Amino acid sequence: MTRQRRVILEELRKVRSHPTADEIYQMARKHLPRISLGTVYRNLEVLSDQGLIKKLDVSGDRSRFDGDLTEHVHIRCIVCGRVDDFPVRPAVTLPEINNDCGYEIGGFVLEFSGQCPQCKKAEVC
Repeated sequence: MTRQRRVILEELRKVRSHPTADEIYQMARKHLPRISLGTVYRNLEVLSDQGLIKKLDVSGDRSRFDGDLTEHVHIRCIVCGRVDDFPVRPAVTLPEINNDCGYEIGGFVLEFSGQCPQCKKAEVC
């Protein structure tokens, strides 16, 4: 694994904020000041393709990235676009799904949406 890829992976695994590529670029620059945004984008794609991170294509927003590979649900703020882990687990797991349609199911996406605490607070003021 290249040094750039390792730094990007380590920085992503440190946070729970589901950052965008631009945010990961800023984090990586602290360790690799000469890294380019294009390098970050390419390495995020490679890490996602290798299954080392999750690429979240959340509704109506730029892609965000998640270093947590466990099955979990996300909630997205409809005002600021923030994405957090939602503290519920799906009632079924992939092996338990009755698949009468013939598909080989490899994953699922479940996303809740609403207002984050900061946006809700700003609305009240």
